[in-house]
Amino acid sequence: MRAVAFVSILMLALVGCGGENLVSQPRASAYLDYSGRDDLLAGGVRLIPIETPAGSFRVWTKRIGNNPTARVLLLHGGPGFSHEYLEAFDSYLPGAGIEYYYYDQLGSAYSDKPEAPELWELPRFVEEVEQVRKALGLDASNFYLYGQSWGGILAIEYALKYQQNLKGLVISNMMSSIPAYNEYAKNVLMPAMDQGVLKEILAMEAAGDFGNPRYEELLTTSFYTDHVLRMPPEQWPDPVLRSFSSYNHEIYVSMQGPSEMGARGKLANWDRSGDLSQITVPTLVIGASHDTMDPKHMEWMAGQVANGRFLMCPNGSHLALYDDQEVYFDGLIRYLKDVEAGTFHPG
Repeated sequence: MRAVAFVSILMLALVGCGGENLVSQPRASAYLDYSGRDDLLAGGVRLIPIETPAGSFRVWTKRIGNNPTARVLLLHGGPGFSHEYLEAFDSYLPGAGIEYYYYDQLGSAYSDKPEAPELWELPRFVEEVEQVRKALGLDASNFYLYGQSWGGILAIEYALKYQQNLKGLVISNMMSSIPAYNEYAKNVLMPAMDQGVLKEILAMEAAGDFGNPRYEELLTTSFYTDHVLRMPPEQWPDPVLRSFSSYNHEIYVSMQGPSEMGARGKLANWDRSGDLSQITVPTLVIGASHDTMDPKHMEWMAGQVANGRFLMCPNGSHLALYDDQEVYFDGLIRYLKDVEAGTFHPG
């Protein structure tokens, strides 16, 4: 997702918790019993050592809850954003008895931020996730991997290499092909915009004038509020604003490019559409009607994986976890419930 400069924006409370309980849901006392957990002292926070070609660093994680069979590792978007915009999970997953982990990828928010451009490569991020998995003690008996936006790319890549470690996979608001994403933006989203505004945006992009406040203003009011988060900017929730204000610009531009109106960075040619059939674990693909990503493509993805289900958020955009929140979390929790009960069926 793309960062936008916002000032003097009101902080709103998130919608209250909901969704259905998991079949394997522990009693509230058990869910909140952290005795014996090695992160007890720090309230669930762990700084995990990561080995990279550029040396050793640490990444930040935080555990919420206690459920031995249902543990979800959350991969945030960007690249280069933070876990913070995912904090809406706090309103829903505890009530369903699901253990979950916030995680700032290397270079993001509370994790180390090395000055090492060679580290901002997709295969390197996959190996980072695997090191985090091992450190947290996640395995095929309990490990659900959730990825939103760029996190969805990372989740797909992880599943294609390390599927044996997974119990389930969630791909949220991400297509399996960046070229297809770019075509959707060009042929569907851009023609629907005010053409005068679009012409001005494209002229600034052609001139490389990405720091122009006018560029940010036009993207926000003419694109992001339609396709990234369908709320007036002054009503955007605080967790979203914190992620936007703290993102790592270097990583984002290097891999994604300067805008959500298409990808131009290192990921521009990424395409795993032909490999989706190799993913056999129970998989939930989440799309939204107003997303920057083509919802029809995401529905198609759910049919390409061997064991997939599609969740459509009819009122949602790229951040459907906010602008179609009840549908989003009801569908996510239902998926987890079904996998836990052994009753998951594709469709």
